[in-house]
Amino acid sequence: MSQNIQHTGLNEVQIGLLRMFDRNIPETDIQEIKQVLVKHLSKQLLDEVDRVVEEKGITEMDFKRLETEHFRTKSKKRKLV
Repeated sequence: MSQNIQHTGLNEVQIGLLRMFDRNIPETDIQEIKQVLVKHLSKQLLDEVDRVVEEKGITEMDFKRLETEHFRTKSKKRKLV
């Protein structure tokens, strides 16, 4: 017996979350769930930034220099199509 697998473009976590929330959920719960997810993802991002800063040896002086440097270069005039 073979399973009929439909590819949706979603990963297993996303599919699991959709199944878990396949019911009426009060708006207050939805907002709370969003806050939990944002807090979690924010922590992951900050942890990754801290890791890269440490790995690359980036200092406070480097950040201050980045605040004042001009990174844009003159670009060739482009013809809009």
